[in-house]
Amino acid sequence: MSLTKGRQVIELLKSIETGDTGPIAFINPNKYIQHNLAVADGLAGFGEVISQLPKGSARVNTVRVFSDGDYVVAHTEYNFFGLKVGFDIFRFEDGKITEHWDNLQATVEKTASRRSQTDGPTAIVDLDKTEANKNLVKDLVSKVFLGGQFEKITDYISASQYDQHNPYVADGLNALSQAVQEMAKAGTPMVYTQNHLVLGEGNFVLAVSEGIFMGKQSSFYDLFRIEGGKVVEHWDTIEEIPMRSEWRNTNGKFNFPANIN
Repeated sequence: MSLTKGRQVIELLKSIETGDTGPIAFINPNKYIQHNLAVADGLAGFGEVISQLPKGSARVNTVRVFSDGDYVVAHTEYNFFGLKVGFDIFRFEDGKITEHWDNLQATVEKTASRRSQTDGPTAIVDLDKTEANKNLVKDLVSKVFLGGQFEKITDYISASQYDQHNPYVADGLNALSQAVQEMAKAGTPMVYTQNHLVLGEGNFVLAVSEGIFMGKQSSFYDLFRIEGGKVVEHWDTIEEIPMRSEWRNTNGKFNFPANIN
């Protein structure tokens, strides 16, 4: 029996830890477009990074994974040149992985909500609500994060339950509002400038955006869990986008195919 796309992704990521070369066969050897700007393009770039790891040092624990058409999203805990939390997106074409994007952030032990950056529900449910949930998140990002219509936030996020996994923000909408105000007061507002992608399956929806954080051009990956027509939980990673002179490939941080959404 052939493995699902999600299972292939889990095994490929785990091979970073185990050294198993078998899952490399899931990647198209002639076309592997890399969007991690610290990694060179193609299989050679992937292999170069793996070869730089001290033997036996890597640890990989994929906590949740979901699919949307040809795309698979993985939410993973890494010990990979240091403890990190990451989202990886893989695109499949003709049964092979042909493209990869990711967003990584250092692990924080003591968080404001006392939740970890990855814990919480993992089960995919409400498959019949996938499109409605994706549209909810698209509107949230468009109208609130990009449009600044914060008075509409309770149209999208539950006022009674908002479990927060951003390490610096406590649970609930009040804590989110306070964090936004404090950043603005300090002269370092978090600004969303463009949404590039929304992927989802059932109750989980990921939005990939860019903007400014702490005065730096950054990539925002926001994962939302939806229940009863409202967002009730949030995980994220924020990564600074390096200057173009530092890129190891020319594919860009985003550059998703135009027909995804």
